[in-house]
Amino acid sequence: MTTTEPAPTRSLRKLPTRRGTRVPARAQIMGWLLLVLVVVLLAVILIVRSFLHNDVNDQIAASLEQEAHEFSTFAATGRDPSTGQLISAPDALFDSYLRRQYPDRDEALIGVWRTPTGLRTLAQEQDDEIERFAEDPAMVQRIVDTPSNYGEENTPLGRMHWVKVQAESQHGDSAWFIVQRYADGAMADADRTVQLLLLVSGVGVLIAALSSWVVAGLILAPVRAVRQTAAEITEHDLTRRIPVEGRDDIAALADQFNAMLDRLEDAFRIQRQFVDDAGHELRTPITIVRGNLELLGDDPAEREEVVRLCTDELDRMTRIVNDLLMLAKADRPDFVTPAPVPLAELTSDIEAKVRSLADRRWVLADIGEGDVVVDEQRVTQAMVQLAQNAVQHTEPGSEIRIGSSLDGGTVSLWVADRGPGVDPAEVEKIFDRFTHGSGKGKGGAGLGLAIVKAIADAHHGRVRVLSEPGSGATFRLELPATPPRIPTEEPTP
Repeated sequence: MTTTEPAPTRSLRKLPTRRGTRVPARAQIMGWLLLVLVVVLLAVILIVRSFLHNDVNDQIAASLEQEAHEFSTFAATGRDPSTGQLISAPDALFDSYLRRQYPDRDEALIGVWRTPTGLRTLAQEQDDEIERFAEDPAMVQRIVDTPSNYGEENTPLGRMHWVKVQAESQHGDSAWFIVQRYADGAMADADRTVQLLLLVSGVGVLIAALSSWVVAGLILAPVRAVRQTAAEITEHDLTRRIPVEGRDDIAALADQFNAMLDRLEDAFRIQRQFVDDAGHELRTPITIVRGNLELLGDDPAEREEVVRLCTDELDRMTRIVNDLLMLAKADRPDFVTPAPVPLAELTSDIEAKVRSLADRRWVLADIGEGDVVVDEQRVTQAMVQLAQNAVQHTEPGSEIRIGSSLDGGTVSLWVADRGPGVDPAEVEKIFDRFTHGSGKGKGGAGLGLAIVKAIADAHHGRVRVLSEPGSGATFRLELPATPPRIPTEEPTP
């Protein structure tokens, strides 16, 4: 009895826990802008309010000082019109002075003097409300008894500032001149200014909110396009691109995203092409191997022949796979690694290696002099492929010429044969994968010239074919003597 082991369970990849907020970027931009704006506006309003209140207090203090100074001057110089003498009696002094005064609506002028029966007052004010509270005996008594000449009182009409000036009469009676100033009216005007500023700021915040929402939407529109494009991209459709306008950071992001899509599209194209090519070319040898194995009998000679045929097909499959892998790597940046190499030495090595390919009359026609910067191994591989192609299209003993030259900034290496040549209509097609020319050549999977073209393209060069049907063909590999400098992408200002 056999026991079956339980199948190993596949571990699921745990998604990372993401931190952050679910608030959209557009709302975050608007929120932060409004927060900064509100903080700045509140700071400005508080500063303005403090400035206005301080200004009211300064004006009140200046007004009290001015009234006190005017009374002191009058008390020192005021004379009775009938006698011409200085006014000494408190009641006469206050009466004479107050008749000449016109207090403001929030101001009260009070003369206070002491008599044997108590304090007496004489006041001048414009407002009826102030008149009811300005001469309050208890408040007047507190002001008189206060050692300081300045002070404040809380009254039913609000905060009241006062200043007093003491005037001594000739009879020794104590007298005081009191100036009262009620600050609530001026403070109310300042507060109305602050309220108006708050209202204007509120309207400004609403306008800023609407503007920031619209502007943030315009700025983030390319980002939304990137997200939508990324969501719509699949391995079957990589053709979508983001329209790019402007030269700002968002445009640079869109450019980089489009470049990434180009690279992805190339990668998927190469992958699909590799799979298609492998499936197309490997189908035949697999069919041959399968058919021979299915018909395999017991005859030793037959079995040996089938093994030989299968081995040949497997070797061919190996060569095809290797060639396809090489072509798949052709688009990678490290496919070629250029380095300085003497052209004469490179040409001699190539000629020595191709002599072992087949029984042909190999001729080293020309040798270029000088150093070139190429990938020695890839160039040798391309030239061997061209020589192998010449071998396949010529008969034993036929002449094949190999040479090189260095003309300015271009290095040329060529292989010339005396085979049937190439039809001009097929020149462009023979470098495609799995394409065979119409000549007498045979063998191979049709990947050799495709590999040569890939190596030339990787060196920023080209392959040229010079041929006339019936007069042979010359395949010329033309490469830059030094690799071109690829300009680095500068950041968009």
